[in-house]
Amino acid sequence: MSAAPLAVVLVSGGLDSMVAAGHAREAGFDILALSVDYNQRHQVELAAARRIARALEAKRHVVLPLDLSAFGGSALTADIDVPKDGVGDDIPVTYVPARNTIFLSLALGWAEAAGARDLFIGVNALDYSGYPDCRPEFVAAFEGLAELATKAGVEGQPFKIHAPLQHMTKADIAREAARLGLDAGMSWSCYDPAPGGKHCGLCDSCRLRAKGFEEAGLPDPTVYATRP
Repeated sequence: MSAAPLAVVLVSGGLDSMVAAGHAREAGFDILALSVDYNQRHQVELAAARRIARALEAKRHVVLPLDLSAFGGSALTADIDVPKDGVGDDIPVTYVPARNTIFLSLALGWAEAAGARDLFIGVNALDYSGYPDCRPEFVAAFEGLAELATKAGVEGQPFKIHAPLQHMTKADIAREAARLGLDAGMSWSCYDPAPGGKHCGLCDSCRLRAKGFEEAGLPDPTVYATRP
């Protein structure tokens, strides 16, 4: 019996990355889970990433230290208040400059080293905060870059960037977690954790998460300090 193909999956600890990893497993890949400890405000999500990697039986889970607080420029990496007044039309200060470009570059490096040609990322461009590096145009452009930037690519072994949640709403994603048999309570979404291990309930990510479960008609396993 031939070995299952490998895929590098970006596992942040959030609901979206958990469901993307579930899609990779469902598609028959052995998972190489990559989480980045970028000295973000919400370290608790890395504990969630470890839970998810174990639950999905990742072949290997790397938590890579890369201190983006040295650059700052985001409420997640600098001493800037996380907005709590609802999802707006502008790109919020929780945007981390070039984060998905950086993370996919790291995933690409691991994929080439490991002989994997598939990468999974849990971005979506419907119910989201408007980050530019979550759009389909970005995913397509990075896939083209990967072909140009790697030995494998120039030798005719291109990489595929899978973004299975790209056109899903948060309700769709909550339903997908249930369909895949994943415990959504393992995941962490909050940008500004409250005392006692609770989601704050008021940041963009908490509001989108709660909205997703409500619209999906599914019980929300999240414990919020303030109900969204």
